[in-house]
Amino acid sequence: MTSLWRAMRGRPQERAISTIDDYAAAVQEALGYQGWSALGMTQTQPGQAAEKAPTDLPAYAQMFASNPVIWACMVARMSVFSATRFAWQRLNNGRPSEMFGTPELRILEAPWMGGTTQDLLARVIQDADLAGNSYWTRAEDELVRLRPDWVQIVLERRRHPHGGDLGWRKYGYLYQEPGCDPVFLWPEEVAHFAPTPDPLATYRGMSWLTPVIRETQNDNLMAAHKRKFMENAATPNIVVRLDREVTPDSFEKFKAKMDSGHRGVENAYKTLYLGGGADVTVVGKDFQQLDFSSVQGAGETRIAAAAGVPPVIVGLSEGLKAATYSNYGQARRRLADGTIHPLWQNACGSFAPLVTPPGGGTSGSVRLWYDPRDVPFLREDRKDSAEIQGVESRTIRALVDAGYTPESVQKAVRSEDWDLLVHTGLFSVQLQAPGTSSGPPPAPPADEEGP
Repeated sequence: MTSLWRAMRGRPQERAISTIDDYAAAVQEALGYQGWSALGMTQTQPGQAAEKAPTDLPAYAQMFASNPVIWACMVARMSVFSATRFAWQRLNNGRPSEMFGTPELRILEAPWMGGTTQDLLARVIQDADLAGNSYWTRAEDELVRLRPDWVQIVLERRRHPHGGDLGWRKYGYLYQEPGCDPVFLWPEEVAHFAPTPDPLATYRGMSWLTPVIRETQNDNLMAAHKRKFMENAATPNIVVRLDREVTPDSFEKFKAKMDSGHRGVENAYKTLYLGGGADVTVVGKDFQQLDFSSVQGAGETRIAAAAGVPPVIVGLSEGLKAATYSNYGQARRRLADGTIHPLWQNACGSFAPLVTPPGGGTSGSVRLWYDPRDVPFLREDRKDSAEIQGVESRTIRALVDAGYTPESVQKAVRSEDWDLLVHTGLFSVQLQAPGTSSGPPPAPPADEEGP
């Protein structure tokens, strides 16, 4: 595949390649494979040239806009995920150490005119939630979002030295907006964020909404059921029997009269007067008999579980039943430790190709990382914070008394890296140099008296 693409770029084009289908036809003609399909088949198909971009983004976006449970879960993830900021982190003997900033991070701090890191991360997690993938590339001094359903991952066969094929290697990305020419981008030109891998693909991600589509449909049906319940008098369904002698015209008049006086929320609980041999039988059930809240709450909990958001965080009914301060604190730590931190770590690795580390990144001693210390959602309780600061202050005092420089002690405690400690060469509380007498200093010599 690599030689094919380079050969196509190096020779005069015999045809205009303006669409992904044109590219697929060119690949098929050049390689001469029989049974080649157009770009976008799953990787299990022989002769695949690319992993198809997901086409369900508009449908998932509609789910986000119309379903309150999905909206609440995605906004909760977005609010916490977008609250951090990027930083460089030193690696001291392979262990994470102190964090710092440089002008190279400006592209992530101001990704476009008027944009901020929070704007960037909000779009990143939204694309990943809806499409399973988020693609970004750098154009001069700005970051450009590549809509996920317009991106295809171009692959090439990996040949084993002993012969035969051994999976697929990522060759690049093909991006095409409707009605525009396609753009080919090399892997190092694209930040590809795919936190949940698609089991049927090699590099593509999968949205967490995929396994809860049925639960989302059920939740929408529950909402429609409530709406119809309110529209049809907000009372149990009834069957009205009339005498067989009633003519069709009389039946229609009776039905219209009853609907006008008893249908709709504004007519709920009105007294029903019948005559002419009419008989009323209740056949429906109200919400309490249906145990409606339990049925709907179970579906909401499954949606929240797929999102990695505890129900109490977004105020769902099942979570509020066990809502205490202790439970909320545990749920907050579950969201942070089990969902948000792994997403941050993945995002840093994804955007690393678009920024240059200090020193060119040749030594591997600096990596792109995130700084969560200013995220309000992750702040410890005041009591816990005070206890932590107390322990750190006692540690600093003990290390300084042991002869380490105050500057190195602060860095070591802040970074939890004891290799940063620098000793002064002085010992004990008085920090006296070795061999110094512990007695009182000698008295200065008395001034000699004149003649």
